[in-house]
Amino acid sequence: MRKIQVQGVHHITLTGADRQTSIDFWEGVLGMPFVFDQPNLDNPDEGHLYFDPGDGRLITVFTNETRVPDRRRTPTEPGCVHHIAFNVSKAVFSQVIERLEARQIGHSGVKDRGFMDSIYFKDPLGLLIELACYRFEPPRGYAHADVLIEAHRLRVARGDYNIAEIHLADAIEMLVARNQQSLSDRD
Repeated sequence: MRKIQVQGVHHITLTGADRQTSIDFWEGVLGMPFVFDQPNLDNPDEGHLYFDPGDGRLITVFTNETRVPDRRRTPTEPGCVHHIAFNVSKAVFSQVIERLEARQIGHSGVKDRGFMDSIYFKDPLGLLIELACYRFEPPRGYAHADVLIEAHRLRVARGDYNIAEIHLADAIEMLVARNQQSLSDRD
């Protein structure tokens, strides 16, 4: 049977509260430009706000002026969204705690994920947000996923618990050797 091949996330749509709460968080806290809005074409009582998360794709929010923010954690039962993660640079990541605390937004502190570092906090409606910073840059011509699949293979072959920086470094070396010729015969 043939696959339906996807080519990336087109957009993610969230149910928000009022319009201003969405603008204040998505653009005001996370710096996502508010690129356009229109009515929710399936529900004329709602607005539909569109934000650019930095890669030209979209995060959209359905708003309704009768809904109010509720900071309790969103449901995490099967079928629910656990969290949304956004990529940030090392420079931005180093400022996240200070900037969240300046806004009195509670957070997890830095979490070591082996191949990346993460910080978690909730949006005004209780959705868990992760800001993630890779610990590596992929070689020219490769994506982060290319490095991660090779690092995973190395981790499994070595019997290691999780991907660590040694797996990343060795994966990057393998990808460069695979893609870049050399006149030297040295290893």
